[in-house]
Amino acid sequence: QAQSDACRFVIFNGVYSEELSTAGPLPEGVSVLSLAAALAAGDAEILDALKAETPGEGDAIVALNTALMQDGVVIRVAPGARVARPLAILNLMSGGFAQAAFLRSVLIVGAGASVMLDEVTAVCAPDATQANEALTVIVGDGARVDYAAQVAEQDPRSVALHSLFVVMGANAQFNGFCLTPCAGLVRRQIFARMNGEHSTISLGGLSLLRGKEHADTTLVIDHAVPNCVSREFFRHILEDESTGVFQGKVVVRQHAQKTDGAMKSQAIMLGDDCVMNNKPELEIFADDVVCGHGATVGQLDANQIFYLRARGLSRGEAESLLLEAFANEALDMIADESVRARFALQSGAWLSGRHSAGESGR
Repeated sequence: QAQSDACRFVIFNGVYSEELSTAGPLPEGVSVLSLAAALAAGDAEILDALKAETPGEGDAIVALNTALMQDGVVIRVAPGARVARPLAILNLMSGGFAQAAFLRSVLIVGAGASVMLDEVTAVCAPDATQANEALTVIVGDGARVDYAAQVAEQDPRSVALHSLFVVMGANAQFNGFCLTPCAGLVRRQIFARMNGEHSTISLGGLSLLRGKEHADTTLVIDHAVPNCVSREFFRHILEDESTGVFQGKVVVRQHAQKTDGAMKSQAIMLGDDCVMNNKPELEIFADDVVCGHGATVGQLDANQIFYLRARGLSRGEAESLLLEAFANEALDMIADESVRARFALQSGAWLSGRHSAGESGR
């Protein structure tokens, strides 16, 4: 599911596997080792990264991960390095039987460096698996990280819990997006802290849910310093008895003046039995800020469907066209063209599957 030219690092059943990972030389400025090896060596930088202060402290899922994490991958990008080749972390479980895996990975990006990171969570064979994964990203001063995540190949009985911690330096940029085209029970939680001025964080996501799938996105952005920008934009398409959840919170500290924050969650419901829960929040202690939030839940517009059907499209084709436009507006947030095209192809396949099922049902 990751980009074909990516340098891949595979964590299989909670353990980093050099055998399954990309062989050969790493891109210049990139170094990799397992979390277990870093902890055994008492690596001070990694220990500091794991202890980095974020709004995720006290979270029960994070505490469980901390207590039981077995391994993970540690990726360092040297200061000033411009990594042209994408990096990918593949969190895989064998499946075929009920099991659980707990892992944590770390990405440290030096000052002035730039990198693209893919992360995929998948189960190789369907079963009642539980994955509790966490990723810590330290973005140095003047650095840029483009991050694309995907929850793929999940069994209806699967539980996937993912925590993302982002710590931003000054004049830094982080662009993150997650596609969830299939889910058993998925919770993705993001805890970000702006520690340096004039930094920007952009977070987006698209969840495509059917059956009894449940996808939860929970995030907390902590503006701890002045002059920073945050953007959050998430969309859900739900049908059958699926459930979507968006819980977003932006905290602006008293001294974090000139903060610019915007958060939006939008959902389309394709039936009477699906559920969408939205809870956007702003907690502002400063007085010179520009912040806003919003949430909408609705159905496809009957007039738009009528317009398209009057021009020769079937109802299924008309619905797919409108849903594709809704989904692509979220995908437009992705800066990397190849990732955007890949995610558009996968969301199109999900919509085509829905259209085909509807046509066969009629």
